[in-house]
Amino acid sequence: MTHITPSAGDQTKVALVTGAGRRLGRAIALGLAAAGWDIAVHYRHSEREAKETADAIQGLGRRAALLPADLSDEAAVRALPGRAAEALGRVTCVVNNASLFEYDSATTFSPSLLAAHMNTNLAAPLLLAQALHAATPENSQAVVINLLDQKLYNLNPDFLSYTLSKAALDAATTMLAQALAPQVRIVGVAPGITMVSGDQSEEGFSKAHTVTPLGRSSTPQDIADAVVYAASARALTGTTLVVDGGQHLVPLARDVMFLTN
Repeated sequence: MTHITPSAGDQTKVALVTGAGRRLGRAIALGLAAAGWDIAVHYRHSEREAKETADAIQGLGRRAALLPADLSDEAAVRALPGRAAEALGRVTCVVNNASLFEYDSATTFSPSLLAAHMNTNLAAPLLLAQALHAATPENSQAVVINLLDQKLYNLNPDFLSYTLSKAALDAATTMLAQALAPQVRIVGVAPGITMVSGDQSEEGFSKAHTVTPLGRSSTPQDIADAVVYAASARALTGTTLVVDGGQHLVPLARDVMFLTN
């Protein structure tokens, strides 16, 4: 891929965004690029979409590198930060956006599905945080931003394994912030219902999007803005920004996507 060199005097900022080819990951990657970051665009299967994201990043005057990898593969995850650094320079921000999101419940739960969610949604972010810390000099600071979910603060039993994996990542956000300071800050960003998921209809999404105190949940731009803020807020660590229009304040017995279909 052709890289665009920053203009003279620019201080290169490099971010690795997992799942950056599509949906929320693309919005985050473009938001960071607009704020002056070069982006390592990770993807698994979405090569065409990842290339489109990279082209859009370059259109904003920043550099982009395409990094395919399976986040359930430990060796591939461990190699990602080094590959990003080789392409763009030392990584100072990792956004753990990619996640497995498959439905199960207490009656359909299986250890294999839980393990799959834990590998991608918890182990991969931990490994990337570990690698970022190892690559960050003592007199420098880097940041890991973990994408969580508002439902952690308003629990319901849907998507059991997914929710358990995100709850573990929420706890890891606190523990890693304690363990990896001062070189690495760890920040969570918890979206509300932001994009159509699964077989949810557009009508159902529109209804769900308004089941909040503010009358709207989060948009991709809202989440991108929060990530950009977290990436630059040098005093922010061990905490989570819940960006959901107050959705977590409205108790629901089922996931909102089921209540509005």
